[in-house]
Amino acid sequence: MTFKRTAIAALTLSALFAGPAQSQAVQQVKIGALVDMSGIYSAHGGPGMVTAVNMAVEDFGGKVLGQPIEVLSANYQNKVDIAAARAREWYDRDGVTMIVESTDSAASLALQRIGVEKKKITIFSGSATSALTNAECSPYGVHYVYDTYALSHGTGLAVTKAGGDTWFFITADYAFGHALEKDTAEVVVQNNGKVLGSVRAPLNSPDFSSYLLQAQASKAKVIGLANAGTDTQNSVRQASEFGITQSGQKLATLLVFLHDIKGMGLKVAQGLQFTNGFYWDFDDETRAFANKFYARHKGMPSMVQAGAYSATMHYLKAVAAAGTTDADAVSAKMKEMPINDFFAKHGKIRADGRMVHDMYLAEAKKPSESKSDWDLLKINAVIPGDQAFRPLSESVCPLVKKS
Repeated sequence: MTFKRTAIAALTLSALFAGPAQSQAVQQVKIGALVDMSGIYSAHGGPGMVTAVNMAVEDFGGKVLGQPIEVLSANYQNKVDIAAARAREWYDRDGVTMIVESTDSAASLALQRIGVEKKKITIFSGSATSALTNAECSPYGVHYVYDTYALSHGTGLAVTKAGGDTWFFITADYAFGHALEKDTAEVVVQNNGKVLGSVRAPLNSPDFSSYLLQAQASKAKVIGLANAGTDTQNSVRQASEFGITQSGQKLATLLVFLHDIKGMGLKVAQGLQFTNGFYWDFDDETRAFANKFYARHKGMPSMVQAGAYSATMHYLKAVAAAGTTDADAVSAKMKEMPINDFFAKHGKIRADGRMVHDMYLAEAKKPSESKSDWDLLKINAVIPGDQAFRPLSESVCPLVKKS
């Protein structure tokens, strides 16, 4: 298991040998970055997310409340038990005050429950399940970048309204895939479409041929890919190899990251439409951050990595404003303070923990349209935050006050 401790600010001798009274007066901020370092999601979060968190700490100044900020990172190996064990160890042994993750939905739900138990802030920048701000909401959890509701209502609505009124789903067989299929199917049906069937594929499947053949046999106009990472890349490539898309069926890629498009190449990916929370080449501010990130990481940032930077910065500002690391006080400040940076304009964290911001309907460019290695997408529409995410009127989160 990867376990790395990074000191962001140099510790002075007085800080190193501070007495009990001083250390108890102001708790040191320690941030745990829990990521997939080498597996199916490593390109989207992974080492790049740790880099983004470190950048945020450095840009904040390396200290808060007079204490140096420390970043710890660990590889949870796409395993719920490892994610849970690391979180407990960080809280109980290492004094971690906040965890930011780029994990899968099953692990994030476990982290949410541990955060409630320990009264610790947990920020979800990589997981997708909308349960985090619905039935499984928490006063200490913040869902920052995207969720299955936003993905389904962005891509699902656009594809269905464009004539894709019959669907067959190939779904990752765990919490994220199940939630994404459910949310998208609801959008399809609400817009007079039909779901003709679905099949569930294990995480990290190398061969999607049997699933694709079932989708092809359904005669559905749209094959919805409720998966992510290399699973999405493999299913898109194999659909092209089998001639499925050439025969007239359309792929709806419900969660696609910038690095998926890079991995597939524009020859395969061209024309794919999907919902995204960030694109590096959107405006001058996104480009400035992306170029700074590229200088460190040698790759442009994904929405998870960009979101982790923004979320870390917002957390540190809230700690400074609250004058404490107490989770209740910091959570209140995070919800009180707006978010205005390269990632989000007029962003707001609601009572249910959902950070509401604009989302984007993106499309992979044709090879002839690309001018550089990372010039991969065009933004076809901006989806306002109040339309992108589940309205509070539909929420079952017990933290939401009903009028």
